[in-house]
Amino acid sequence: MLHTALAAGVSPETLRKIESGRIATPAFPTIAAIAEVLGLSLDAVWAEITEPGRAADRVGAGASERLAS
Repeated sequence: MLHTALAAGVSPETLRKIESGRIATPAFPTIAAIAEVLGLSLDAVWAEITEPGRAADRVGAGASERLAS
C-alpha cells in the first residue's frame, strides 16, 4: 500500500481512508492517479463501483494484489 500511495502522490493514510470508506467521495484526480498506478482504466474503476465483483473479470487478476502492495 505504501508504494501505491506514494506513486500516486497521496499519503498512505489517505489511501487507507479511501479503501476503508472513511473518505466517501475522494477527489477525481486522486482516483485517477491511483488507477494509473494500479494499471486500471477509469472505465474499470467505474465498473467496479457500479457492478462490484464483475469488473474484476474485465480487468484481469492482479489488480487487487497491486492495490495491497
